[in-house]
Amino acid sequence: MSSVYIIIFGLVGFSFGWFIYSNFIASKIYRLDPDFQTPAHEFNDGVDFVPTNKFVLWGAHFTSVAGAAPIIGPAIAVYWGWLPALLWVTFGSVFFAGVHDMGALWASNRHKAKSIGALSEDVVGARTRSLFMVVIFLLLLMVNAVFGTIIAGEMVDIPNSVFPAWAAIPVAVAIGVLIRKGFNLLIISIIGVGILYLSIYVGSIMPLALPGDIFGLGPNGNWIILLFVYAGIASMLPVWLLLQPRDYINGAQLVVGLLVLYSAVLITMPDVTAPMFNDNLAQGTPPIFPILFVTIACGALSGFHGIVSSGTSSKQLNKETDARFVGYLGALGEGMLALITITAATGSLYAATSADWASIYSGFGSGGAGAFIEGGAQLITQGWGIPESFAQTMLATMVVLFAGTTMDAGLRLQRYIIQEWGSIYEIKALQNNIVATLVAIFSCLVLAFGATNGNYPGDGGMVIWPLFGASNQILASLTLLTVSIFLMKLGRPAVYTLVPMVFIIVVAFWASAWYLIDYYNDGRWLLLSLSLAVMVASIIVILEAASVISKLRRGESVEPVT
Repeated sequence: MSSVYIIIFGLVGFSFGWFIYSNFIASKIYRLDPDFQTPAHEFNDGVDFVPTNKFVLWGAHFTSVAGAAPIIGPAIAVYWGWLPALLWVTFGSVFFAGVHDMGALWASNRHKAKSIGALSEDVVGARTRSLFMVVIFLLLLMVNAVFGTIIAGEMVDIPNSVFPAWAAIPVAVAIGVLIRKGFNLLIISIIGVGILYLSIYVGSIMPLALPGDIFGLGPNGNWIILLFVYAGIASMLPVWLLLQPRDYINGAQLVVGLLVLYSAVLITMPDVTAPMFNDNLAQGTPPIFPILFVTIACGALSGFHGIVSSGTSSKQLNKETDARFVGYLGALGEGMLALITITAATGSLYAATSADWASIYSGFGSGGAGAFIEGGAQLITQGWGIPESFAQTMLATMVVLFAGTTMDAGLRLQRYIIQEWGSIYEIKALQNNIVATLVAIFSCLVLAFGATNGNYPGDGGMVIWPLFGASNQILASLTLLTVSIFLMKLGRPAVYTLVPMVFIIVVAFWASAWYLIDYYNDGRWLLLSLSLAVMVASIIVILEAASVISKLRRGESVEPVT
């Protein structure tokens, strides 16, 4: 079978989602109001609250939520077979992720741009806020730790990506300043993307590597330290100076990369050599149900998106109606990245025969970002005649830049939560930007170096991944639950958020329980403790929410809503 059919199926589904389903949800359920004064205008401070062009905000939002997850998750999950991965990416993006992301953005916008954890106090009740924020903090901790280790690994394995990854920073700062001064966005975008691709060419012929003795932690450990130093600084800068423009230019680069990859599929017409359902699974492979739904998180549904939607994007929303473009279309952009990842990792240009594919995917956890980079590079080379070294550098840079922008946003959001705790418990030190950032960095480094395969410092990215995936989906269910209660208080239909919530909460807790046993058997006490903390806090939040829903169904009075 040709890979083109995989592409067609996914794109038809995404088209239905954008043109029909998202329009229905936006106009009939969320009822986005173009005249509603957004917090970006009400609290405009030029730092965090900044009314932003929807195209720039889409780029910033999309690359913040995307990271490397819609590449890594699908590239691992195709081990069970390409069809289950394709179905979850397509239907998950349309009916789960888009509704979730747009809903979190809208609900936050209606509550003065409060984070999803903070607004849960208004929607569900005061007792839920602290527990919700614990879940969010722990998820951000996992996100930052796992992406820090993944970026470090890619920079070590593909040193060609180092120069373009760091060159993107001054380019982003220049773009941020020029946008601030009112320069034409299209011209700036074209020049910025051109410079970025020039840096990719330079990187393809000039690999860079760190000396191994900088911090005495080996190349991976050294990169992890440097990445968190950078992310800490970036998280304290005004959003318009680095976060927005870096995410925007990365988003523009991704659009170009996706056009090149999708067109290469049409040119080369590769066959699918991976099985539709893999009947030859290695011993110890986790069960496809429910583990598929937490292995592919971003690219189908992700609780991290709700944190970004309510934590940073809602503070930059120019008009409430932009929530559909930024939130729902951002989710579909992730779906498109996951879709091309499935194609690149299963096509004949990556593995000429089924036997070749089986030798590459010898067990669960094989493939990953490397399968996307290698398979995608071969697609580009065969389709467009571009040198494979350049194509590999381009895709590796894409992975590194996306993971890096997620770290930027994630560490900033961790700082917000620590500062909120400082305000709640009147701890002045934690309200300080620098102190809160240092606390966030320290906690991330503890996990990044504490979860290990025992090979070298900072090798635990894939060890953390299952915990991240399961916790991520638990948070997504809590976000959908909060949005559902808000809709019920407004007297609007909540079925379109409640049905996805019920499904994902079942599979997420099921997967978490499965991994708890696995962590216990392997003696991974740090991961066991984190998973238990997320599950216990989430269960209490769910019970509180169930009590509110019960009161609403009985017609009892509840707190007023915005």
